[in-house]
Amino acid sequence: MGADPHGRFVEIYEHAYEPILGYVLRRCRDPEDAADVVAETFTIAWRRVEELPDGDEARLWLYGVARRVLANHRRGELRREQRTEALREHLASLSLLAHARSPEEDFSPVGRVFRTLSDGDRELLSLAAWERLDTGQLATTLGISRNAVRIRLHRARKRFARGLAMAGIDHPRAVMFEGSSL
Repeated sequence: MGADPHGRFVEIYEHAYEPILGYVLRRCRDPEDAADVVAETFTIAWRRVEELPDGDEARLWLYGVARRVLANHRRGELRREQRTEALREHLASLSLLAHARSPEEDFSPVGRVFRTLSDGDRELLSLAAWERLDTGQLATTLGISRNAVRIRLHRARKRFARGLAMAGIDHPRAVMFEGSSL
């Protein structure tokens, strides 16, 4: 083998990319999966460039690698599908979800005001109220400082209280939502 593994890899890649891509595209459900399989195949080839056979044998070697990567991909898809189905069954059995509303359903007046808040405000208030995270836990979860959490939480609560007031909802603390204190 030559002293230039990079050059050898580029030569093999240019020669074999299209045939390998075609092989994989004919065996994958969608192009994104095919792209992942081809990328993994050539990543393995790069790592093992010293082991690649010469000439057209390299392309055949890559077909073998792609075949094994596809098999791993299919096994992974099957495992994900099985886990997803098990999770669906588990969630369907939870009484908590039996009373869950779809996004299209009408919410209480407080819920409607809550839905008008920004995604960030809703997430912050939900983590504080429903998940009962304290300032330190919120900081860790959000990847920001405790001080930033305090400021953002204060502002989110004020925006929520203002929204409640504008909707004519009078609450002494103006921070109650679905039975949880915000």
